[in-house]
Amino acid sequence: MKLAVVGGGSTYTPELIDGFARLRDTLPVEELVLVDPAADRLELVGGLARRIFAKQGHPGRITTTDDVDAGVDGADAVLLQLRVGGQAARNQDETWPLECGCVGQETTGAGGLAKALRTVPVVLDIAERVRRTNPDAWIIDFTNPVGIVTRALLQAGHKAVGLCNVAIGFQRKFARLLDVAPGEIHLDHVGLNHLSWELGVRLGGPDGENVLPRLLAEHGDAIAGDLRMPRQIVDRLGVVPSYYLRYFYAHDEVVRELGTKPSRAAEVAAMEKELLAMYGDPALEEKPELLARRGGAFYSEAAVDLAASLLGGGGPPVQVVNTYNNGTLPFLPDDAVIETQARVDGTGATPLAVPALDPLYAGLIANVTAYEDLALEAALRGGRDRVFKALLSHPLVGQFEYAEALTDRLIAHNREHLAWA
Repeated sequence: MKLAVVGGGSTYTPELIDGFARLRDTLPVEELVLVDPAADRLELVGGLARRIFAKQGHPGRITTTDDVDAGVDGADAVLLQLRVGGQAARNQDETWPLECGCVGQETTGAGGLAKALRTVPVVLDIAERVRRTNPDAWIIDFTNPVGIVTRALLQAGHKAVGLCNVAIGFQRKFARLLDVAPGEIHLDHVGLNHLSWELGVRLGGPDGENVLPRLLAEHGDAIAGDLRMPRQIVDRLGVVPSYYLRYFYAHDEVVRELGTKPSRAAEVAAMEKELLAMYGDPALEEKPELLARRGGAFYSEAAVDLAASLLGGGGPPVQVVNTYNNGTLPFLPDDAVIETQARVDGTGATPLAVPALDPLYAGLIANVTAYEDLALEAALRGGRDRVFKALLSHPLVGQFEYAEALTDRLIAHNREHLAWA
């Protein structure tokens, strides 16, 4: 089995390598190719990757290249983990929206739109290269904004499934709180990427006992603390929202908070510099503890599970992924991309049935899906007016004056990445 990781020079990559090494019985990788245009980073990450495999006795071969066509040639699956423009572009996404009193964040709001505009054309170009060299390969997208990027891939006819680590993070957290194995936890997870709720936490499988009320009663303070939301809000909802919902439920508070401290991008950039120095140490043979602060916890395990199931291996039959709605949420079009529990096998991902949603959740999902429609149109076709309409439709913007100002700033800060600008 051959896998390729496009964006393999990311500081995330040792997390992925560690998972491939530990879980080699689930996903028996024979060849792993790390693809990245940044030769200096790729050399450091590739060296550590080989040492991790060697220390854990993994027989697979790891190679590196800056040539996408060569890297994906013959791959059974291609994992995408790109950041177009790097942390510098992310820093802009997280700062200029604050000038208009709006959340600055790399996956939602105006910053998320900027990232989508930069990213979708690049991802589609890579996917076309994959299709030319190996049309049967699966594309696993971890590149944000995952929902929009996955929809772009699916609409272009690619064999693609989107992946996020939010759900597996909740699964692991709830398993620890309940003192059970993670595989015993099934989440009634529903929504969009970075706009989701855990409506139930079931023991043993999709039809198991819902222990979410017990979790909230016994561990509500810890859960709310991790979400950085008041305990009474979580209790009133009776569900566990993704921590990304804080941008919606406490927007003004978050804007004030973000205006008083360095951006997350600045923090990550400093962390990446330190990580890359560690990766260059020939004595390092495992992922460093600092990597846990970088983000992406359990990404490797989710990626192994998904790849194994898509390639006919031993992955779990039900996983949280991003895929076409296809009637699962009846208030959305079939070609909307939702994030939910799905049965995954060699044919792809089929969402499980979802009970009728409370309008509190369904309304916000519908609103953000409409924004994603407009955002994808802007990413594919360009144009100031399309950018403006996408911003005006977003519930974190929603005002004419804000949308006008944000459109000007978005284009000014991203001109080098926008072919039409």
